[in-house]
Amino acid sequence: MPKIKVMPPNLANKIAAGEVVERPASVVKELVENAIDAGATKIDVYLEEAGIRSIRVLDNGSGMSPEDAVLAFERHATSKIENERDLFRIETLGFRGEALPSIASVSDLVLQTSEGREAGVLIHFRGGKKVSEERTHARKGTEVHVRHLFFNTPARLKYLKSINTELGYSVDFMNKIALSHPNIAFRLIHGDRVLLQTSGNGDIRQILASIYGLDVAKKIHEGSYEDQFMTIKVYLAEPEVYRTTRNYMTLMVNHRVVQNRDLIRAIADGYEAY
Repeated sequence: MPKIKVMPPNLANKIAAGEVVERPASVVKELVENAIDAGATKIDVYLEEAGIRSIRVLDNGSGMSPEDAVLAFERHATSKIENERDLFRIETLGFRGEALPSIASVSDLVLQTSEGREAGVLIHFRGGKKVSEERTHARKGTEVHVRHLFFNTPARLKYLKSINTELGYSVDFMNKIALSHPNIAFRLIHGDRVLLQTSGNGDIRQILASIYGLDVAKKIHEGSYEDQFMTIKVYLAEPEVYRTTRNYMTLMVNHRVVQNRDLIRAIADGYEAY
């Protein structure tokens, strides 16, 4: 009997989920970024038990046809790249087509979507296997409901941290995605508590006030620089507003939150004398 075997798709999905789905915040990130790429101007995120019990993401984006919704659960299926050249001009937040099948493989997932012109579709997956598919009346946009994350991979569930810590990861992501997309209205609700709400009117100062409080926002000053290659905008707090970690420094390039040690160090060095 041979020792080397081709893995079944469900097992391969679960391994891929380790790259995409590490914790509830990973699911929130993938689903919210998909909603942004779909042109949504309003995105609501509902969490129960920090997302371990339930994650529900609703958007008013373009939605999907029933045929595309089914294809979205296939590995490597994507609408965002067509050839190798596209890899060098990516303008979306995601492109791999891994998120939905990976999330579905480790959860009980229901997707409901419509392009708004005709009947939508509701698809139910549990543990990577399609349970049902039916046509349904749905508003334009997409709703994804992920329940019982890691129910079939208890080892992954075991290594999650406390509810407050896991919730903190999702809050941190939502704060930063709101700052990087001020023209989108975001809401993050945990249980019956609204943890973040932005208007989507493009005013970054309002978002800073929503995240850090009005007193801190009043002590943040705006600066800018522009040349033929780039435009830079900065929002700098007065030295009396300080935090114990560098996690409160947020860098964005072309609406994408990035990490860069050199830039973070430069910012920290600029404040060192204070």
